[in-house]
Amino acid sequence: MEDNKMVLCGANAYEKKYYFNETFKAIPDSIKDELHIICVLFTEEVGGIFTIAFEEDGTVVMETNADEDDIYYDEVSSGLLVAEIRRQRQEMFESLSLYYRVVILHEDMAELLKEE
Repeated sequence: MEDNKMVLCGANAYEKKYYFNETFKAIPDSIKDELHIICVLFTEEVGGIFTIAFEEDGTVVMETNADEDDIYYDEVSSGLLVAEIRRQRQEMFESLSLYYRVVILHEDMAELLKEE
């Protein structure tokens, strides 16, 4: 956990590696696979480092950055792609947020469902 965020997963185009936080190993394999695909395809298309994390309140955030000397990284394209992923996978991210709030923050599921 850094900057009050807990990383769920991420990919690094420089090292050609994918990371999944084992704290979330109970997430269904189909969701893990989808997260893996999202992260790897993002770094293949845009480059740099891409992470999906949780804010303290359970909000899902996607972050991307690159080395200063990376001339291939396109910051504009990365922002557009993040927006597209968020739009296309909104339901999955809402479910992940709910999962985080119940499993990690130990909030009451019944109360959370009343909010919606």
